[in-house]
Amino acid sequence: QVQLVESGGGLVQAGDSLRLSCAASGRSFYGYAMGWFRQAPGKEREFVATITWSGGYKAYGDSLKGRIAISRDNPRDTVYLQMNGLKPEDTAVYYCAATPNWRSLQDRQGYDYWGQGTQVTVSS
Repeated sequence: QVQLVESGGGLVQAGDSLRLSCAASGRSFYGYAMGWFRQAPGKEREFVATITWSGGYKAYGDSLKGRIAISRDNPRDTVYLQMNGLKPEDTAVYYCAATPNWRSLQDRQGYDYWGQGTQVTVSS
């Protein structure tokens, strides 16, 4: 059974940094692209970042661009999201996702597997 488990969320103050992790298990993720999305209460799930298997392609959503970096450790089947300069409007549940297809990587419909999410709360 495929599992994506996010960790690293929590309550922080504005300006702080967090590093989210997503550990994949249950199958080989060789060749898979991985992505991060977030969803705030009452809002649509929003694209945050994506990275291909080799790391040769990365893309970031406009809301966090310039303040985040996505990376991955393939031997550990783990993807990371480093977030800096957090703002109260970054408060959301952050989800990890995986897909063997490299089309529509900035679209949530492009992903086959999802984690349960990790809450990030930024206080002002």
